[in-house]
Amino acid sequence: MVKELNISPVGRVEGDLDVKVYIENGVVTRAHTQAAMFRGFEKIMQGKDPQSGLIVTPRICGICGGSHLYCASSALDTAWKTQLPPNALLLRAIGQATETIQSIPRWFYAIFATDMANKKFANKPLYQEVAKRFSAYVGTSFQTGVVASGRPVEVYALFGGQWPHSSYMIPGGVMCAPTLKDITRAHAIMNQFRNDWLEKVWLGCSIERYLQIKSWDDMMAWVEENESQRNSDLGLFIRAGLQFGLDKFGQGVGKFLAYGTYLHKDKYNRPTIEGRNEALISSSGFFDGKNYHVFDHKQVMEHVKHSWYADVPASHPWDEPMPTPLPSQNLMETKFDGKYSWAKAPRYMGYSAEAGPLARVVMNANPANKSHQIQDPLFGDIIQKLGPSVFTRVLGRMHEAPRLYEFINQWLTQIDLDAEFYIKPQEIDGQGFGATEAARGALAHWIEIEGGVIKNYQVIAPTTWNVGPNDEQGNPGPIEAALTGIEIEDPHDPVEVGIVARSFDSCLVCTVHAHNGKNGEKLKSFKL
Repeated sequence: MVKELNISPVGRVEGDLDVKVYIENGVVTRAHTQAAMFRGFEKIMQGKDPQSGLIVTPRICGICGGSHLYCASSALDTAWKTQLPPNALLLRAIGQATETIQSIPRWFYAIFATDMANKKFANKPLYQEVAKRFSAYVGTSFQTGVVASGRPVEVYALFGGQWPHSSYMIPGGVMCAPTLKDITRAHAIMNQFRNDWLEKVWLGCSIERYLQIKSWDDMMAWVEENESQRNSDLGLFIRAGLQFGLDKFGQGVGKFLAYGTYLHKDKYNRPTIEGRNEALISSSGFFDGKNYHVFDHKQVMEHVKHSWYADVPASHPWDEPMPTPLPSQNLMETKFDGKYSWAKAPRYMGYSAEAGPLARVVMNANPANKSHQIQDPLFGDIIQKLGPSVFTRVLGRMHEAPRLYEFINQWLTQIDLDAEFYIKPQEIDGQGFGATEAARGALAHWIEIEGGVIKNYQVIAPTTWNVGPNDEQGNPGPIEAALTGIEIEDPHDPVEVGIVARSFDSCLVCTVHAHNGKNGEKLKSFKL
């Protein structure tokens, strides 16, 4: 019988994820990610009124509820062929962006950076400064960053009525008509976020200066440009991250998928699935490690060979049957050559693909991006020079904060308080697709309406892309691939496993089971 080492939690967020790694001669030889909770939201949706998704799906996640609302309303927009006024597109983008930017400091300080204060790095020159700033709860930057993270969702609540679990986005627009006072207050809140954390603590310079960085050499020059930037939290992360070797492990599959987000206020007024790519501000696409490919949602397939559902062929979400969980007796024993997870295994063009902020910034470096889309070559250069890793994954997420701040302020100024915010649609049968980029990556909803009710509803979340199990061909998911090959310094404290898993920010709390790869011997049991 294989015995286990339990390290819990790894995710520090919510849900249940088991990460099983096999260690041989100090190296992880294979890894499996096991989602341990059945959720079944697709089952809940079947037979309901089409607009039920606006209420039910934001409850899928307590962190990304606005992103699910964005997808649910967008899916109905395409199914019902609605018309969207510019104000509606602006307010949806502001909601999505404020939810994402609040997650950035919260994730960095409360979920990821505390691992940099682990005793593994105690012999590094920068360890004392890292521990002083990033240690959980007592770090000098910890409370500042976590408190500042609450500011942007105050803006979300101004327009959405509450956060999380708002329902202000609806097919045809939004259910709010803000006043000048709301706009002014939103600007003030975002300015406080900038002054309290983004420029003062994180960047050590103006947003405008930071956004001039276009290459890895520029980034390294920026760090050494002055003491303020060098000693900022970003400057410390870059210097310590390289010194601690975070750029040397956790590479993953090296393929990236982004659905894109933030639809231009004048380019998606009559929503269609086919017209979505061109209207995006943060672009969509698939990067296979060498080449960019135009995003096509029909290339998405889900595999269930290694999931605890009745076997069906890999299929597109519109063609998937409702998931049929296996009887409980089938779940008593986990067999990694068989079924071992409640998560499905999504694939794009047949490939396992990493979703998340790193995928987004890689897509923003696509030379084919249009003039209204983000054109930022930085991470195209970083991927070429450094490759994917824990370090580049974290840097990609933090890199988004200054640009999102600028977008939010820009969109607030474009709202026309005298124009309409909603155009009532006609409810019809049909198929719809709605997508966005949640803080953690590519999120999409697929809906099929028949006889005025939901016939089929499918959700693929970014965590599913990253923590999904093997597919029908036995290819691993992104986290499984990122864990394989990493060196474990102390098998009785495999903090490296947690660092890799948390760099993906899976929306699941994780338990790690570490086995001796030769004999399955239990190493040690403890709680983090």
